[in-house]
Amino acid sequence: MVDNERKTLVLTGASRGIGHATVKRFSSAGWRVITCSRHAFPEGCPWEAGPEDHVQIDLGDREARARGVEEIRKRLQGGPLHALVNNAGISPKGPEGERMNTLNTSEDDWHQVFEVNFFAPIVLARGLFNELKAAKGSVVNVTSIAGSRVHPFAGAAYATSKAALNALTREMAADFGPYGIRVNAIAPGEIETSILSPGTENLVKQIPLRRLGTPEEVAKTIYYLCTEQSSYVTGAEIHINGGQHV
Repeated sequence: MVDNERKTLVLTGASRGIGHATVKRFSSAGWRVITCSRHAFPEGCPWEAGPEDHVQIDLGDREARARGVEEIRKRLQGGPLHALVNNAGISPKGPEGERMNTLNTSEDDWHQVFEVNFFAPIVLARGLFNELKAAKGSVVNVTSIAGSRVHPFAGAAYATSKAALNALTREMAADFGPYGIRVNAIAPGEIETSILSPGTENLVKQIPLRRLGTPEEVAKTIYYLCTEQSSYVTGAEIHINGGQHV
C-alpha cells in the first residue's frame, strides 16, 4: 500500500448525528466513504459521490446483511478496506417515549436490538475480513456510556447490547490482531444530536466539563483510531463523555 493511495471507509448509521459528522470528517481528509443504512440515500446530502457509495441494508435482517456484505465487496472491487466503523444502533422506547427496562421489553425487541447493535458489527467485520487484512485496516465499534451503568434514558436491551459489543471488541482485537487489523471501541456519553431525550439538560450538571459533547468531537476520535496516529492502539474502549464516567 502506497502512502498516497486513497483510503476507504465503510460506515453504518451515517444519516445523522455522529455518523453524519464522521462522513464529513473522513471526506474532508480525502477518504472514500461507503455508507450503509436501511434507508435509501437521501437527496440533498452534502458529501460527494454519496448515492454511488451508499448501500441500503437492513442490519437487523440476517439475509439482508449477507447481501449487503456482498454488495460492499462488489463496490470495493477487490481493493483494500482501510476502516470499518460500526455506528448503527437502535434503542426502542415505550408508547410515550419512555425508557424500556428488563421487565417490559419484549423478547422480539431484545432480539432486534442485538441483531443491529451486536451481531451486525461482527458479521460485517468477518465478511470484509480479507479487504481489511489487505489494508491492515481498523475497526471501530461504537458502544455507549450506557454499556457500563444504568442510564436514565437508554433502555435495558440497548445497554446490554453495548456492554456485549465492548466485550466483543476485546475478542475481535485478539483474533484480528495477528493479521494487522486493529479493533477498538468508542463509548460516547451525552452528545448533542437531534435525538436527545427530554431531560438530558439535567445531566449536564453531573458532567465534569459541564456541557454536552458534539458529534464532531466524536468523529475526531473515530478518525484518530482509523489512522497511523493510533497504530499501537487495539482492544481499547475510549470514553467520550466529558468525564461523566468518573
